[in-house]
Amino acid sequence: MRIFSVKHSVLFAVVAALSLSGCAQKCGCTAQPKKVDPRDAQIQSLQKELQEVRAKSAKVVTVVKKVPGESQLLPPNPEPGKCYARVLTPPKYKTVTEKVLVKEAGEKIKVIPAKYGWEKKKVLVKEASEKLVPVPAKYKTVTEKILVKPETKKLVKVPAKYKTVTEKVLVKPETTTWKRGRGLIEKVDGTTGEIMCLVKTPAVYKTITKQVLVSPATVKEVVIPAKYKTITKRVIAEPATTKKVVIPAVYKTVKVKKVIEPAKTVKTPIPAVYKTVTKRVLVEEPKLVWKVVKCKSVGH
Repeated sequence: MRIFSVKHSVLFAVVAALSLSGCAQKCGCTAQPKKVDPRDAQIQSLQKELQEVRAKSAKVVTVVKKVPGESQLLPPNPEPGKCYARVLTPPKYKTVTEKVLVKEAGEKIKVIPAKYGWEKKKVLVKEASEKLVPVPAKYKTVTEKILVKPETKKLVKVPAKYKTVTEKVLVKPETTTWKRGRGLIEKVDGTTGEIMCLVKTPAVYKTITKQVLVSPATVKEVVIPAKYKTITKRVIAEPATTKKVVIPAVYKTVKVKKVIEPAKTVKTPIPAVYKTVTKRVLVEEPKLVWKVVKCKSVGH
């Protein structure tokens, strides 16, 4: 997009003003054909430049900044007998003092490196493990009776038992016999004088020795006891086994670098920098006005 500047607008206005400069209505203008007015050459040059500008801007959208008074192609309220010239009034400025930002506020970043120190640390070199260790059997010596010959039984003839006894054997039994008595002690009346006495004859014994059977002959069962032998032998007290043996972990003490204080950043604010400057500020833009001018071609 091409934008016309105020200069181009003014150029157009000047061309129009020069074309229209001259006498108003009821003015008599005397032409001098042999003398070329310098303004005519200026008008032709400006018209040519204007045509070139129009040709270049024909294919684009044009935004025109209007200058106050540009739309007035003729002077407002003209008076007969006066000449008018379209004049571009210069812009009006005023001087002001203001605070201008030279450098925006910011911050300064300072990196503080980390602080390190050394410490001793136990490092695992070999992990703990287990292993199976064979445990040999334990033996003991014992004394033991072993059977050499088992118990047996046999029949044994037991002879009769006798005992010798002394015994009185009756040889002649006791008897009684009548014998004549004598020597009468008492007087018996009417006795004949014959006395008969019954006399006991004791038995006659004979002492003999004889064997008497105490127990008859028998057969009895005799137990022949078993025969044992005492031996000494080695027996297992505890059988062979295995046991788990824990192998402790192996550590090594090494020096390691440790962060005592981590790295950090320190932000320091930097204030904005301002500068007091004095500049001209446009108060009134330039404008085109019709101004009464003296004209040589005005008739009286």
